[in-house]
Amino acid sequence: MSSSKTIVKVIALILVVAGAALIYWGYQASGAFDAKVVKTFSGAEPDEIMYKYIGGAVSLVVGIYLLFRK
Repeated sequence: MSSSKTIVKVIALILVVAGAALIYWGYQASGAFDAKVVKTFSGAEPDEIMYKYIGGAVSLVVGIYLLFRK
């Protein structure tokens, strides 16, 4: 395995871990009291929680793609 492929694999693993962590962090934040209050009155999740979900999903997908491409 060449040096550049190794670097790409390491970056891919970092993206997968970071994506999973952001999704988990967003899930934990959605259970907080202030998030429940905002959801009760507006009917939607607070923006910062949605940013964590979206950022985590994008990071996870890109990391998996880089990890498994040939």
